[in-house]
Amino acid sequence: MSASPSHATREQLEAGLEQLRASPRGEGAVLLIVGRPAVDGREVLEEAALDVDDGLVGDNWRSRGRSGGRAANPDAQLTVMNARAAALIAGDRERWPLAGDQLYVDLDLSDEHLPPGTRLAVGSAVIEVTAEPHTGCSKFSARFGLAALELVSSPEGRSLNVRGINTRVVAPGTVRVGDSIRRL
Repeated sequence: MSASPSHATREQLEAGLEQLRASPRGEGAVLLIVGRPAVDGREVLEEAALDVDDGLVGDNWRSRGRSGGRAANPDAQLTVMNARAAALIAGDRERWPLAGDQLYVDLDLSDEHLPPGTRLAVGSAVIEVTAEPHTGCSKFSARFGLAALELVSSPEGRSLNVRGINTRVVAPGTVRVGDSIRRL
């Protein structure tokens, strides 16, 4: 996986928002699972264990922590991105993991549909949407372009959660590619 020098234009990204808005509500599917064993490392998985303390088992969320040497944020334990948004922004499926999220799902992740506190059954686990915003960063901009960063940071992009959502695991279990993800 490498960053492509070619990025979608603002016009292309905005035209793709209709496809994102057509995402299923209530129940969708897990299309991709990605572990991050090290900073900038990505491992595409067919299944993963989700743990209340460690998030996605084998991921570096806990050991990486936050900037300034602070402990990992429990409200950003597991990141979820709409697969339609990943396809719009990253293009080819092989580039989706560059976004840095762990679960890529076909489900409406908008604030309207999944406000903080909403619980989702994913595989045999349960996760909860947190109020912690999931925003783009300089790495996101470098990988996908300034237009992508501007889109996810715009008022519309934020309300649709184009960049994705932060969640925490509230009931451990296993998630597999193809499993359902449904609002409880």
